Amino acid sequence: MESNANISESRPSTADVRIRSLDPLVPPARLVSTYPLTDAAAAAVVSGREQVEKVLAGEDDRLLVVVGPCSIHDLDGAREYASKLVTLSRELSDRLLVVMRVYFEKPRTTVGWKGLINDPHLDDSFDVGTGLRLARELLIEIADMGLSTATEFLEPITPQFIADTIVLGAIGARTTESPTHRQMASGLSMPVGFKNSTDGSLQAAIDAMQAAKTPHSFLGIDNGGGICVVSTAGNPWGVLMLRGGRAGSNYSPDMLLDARNRLEQAGLKPRVIVDCSHANSGKDHRRQSIVWRDVLKQRIEGDHSIVGVMLESNINPGKQPPNHDRSTLAYGVSITDACIGWDETETLLREAYSSLGK
Repeated sequence: MESNANISESRPSTADVRIRSLDPLVPPARLVSTYPLTDAAAAAVVSGREQVEKVLAGEDDRLLVVVGPCSIHDLDGAREYASKLVTLSRELSDRLLVVMRVYFEKPRTTVGWKGLINDPHLDDSFDVGTGLRLARELLIEIADMGLSTATEFLEPITPQFIADTIVLGAIGARTTESPTHRQMASGLSMPVGFKNSTDGSLQAAIDAMQAAKTPHSFLGIDNGGGICVVSTAGNPWGVLMLRGGRAGSNYSPDMLLDARNRLEQAGLKPRVIVDCSHANSGKDHRRQSIVWRDVLKQRIEGDHSIVGVMLESNINPGKQPPNHDRSTLAYGVSITDACIGWDETETLLREAYSSLGK
């Protein structure tokens, strides 16, 4: 009769057959304690969340403007963009509530660069530990400026490392149907926008908003990095984000009316943020201004279900392919979706400010 040891040696492997490596990460608590929020940054985050909640509740009639790069790949460029935006946001703050897009995680339809957290060196080395550190450092710097930030949460573990710095979260079009992301959103400490799915369906996002309002218990990690059961209270601050779909745009008056009706039928507040990029602009950054002006006109004419507008914007317009040799990259130009440049961004925000004052 064979010994247990011999049986074990001869048995074929059934676990981790396709795993190449398992690399440990620093626990969230250690990263947070090494790079803590300053008092000023924490106060800015709390104030920013409260202001966004008041807009979503209809208690603040300012237009929420979420604006910034499609993705962050260059920290110097992000800092320059933030410094420009915070100055402009203060000037326009009585009519516009400005939040900077600071997106570090990029879902891909097939393959491609997955964002600064996943691959900070742009070379497929997947140095996630460095990516998390760089992301947290930048978010604290921006919060210290007094500027609010928005980001999409893609990996369900990421919030443990950076969520305390974020004013507005987002669940993207490819993950809005995911039970994991709906559960995660139910425990996030900030308002969360849910994008309609890539096929244009609103129902997936509306279902997600309802699910995220509800308490959940699910497997996750604690601040020490240990596996635990996470029990949430539910997040009442969900908002529908319209980004168009395969059939085209979804910001016309008829489509906005349909969105309002469906939200109300689901027992949700009829509040929407319109994304001027993606399918709403036909993935042409030069058309974002058309969407912006159309949506702004509808808001001015009385559609106050439009509580916010989103723009993909960078220092310079257009896009370029990613390259690990950063010396080949044009400064301030997106390496994911094409963006409008800063000059056009400032023009559009000032136009909105002027129009909303009439």
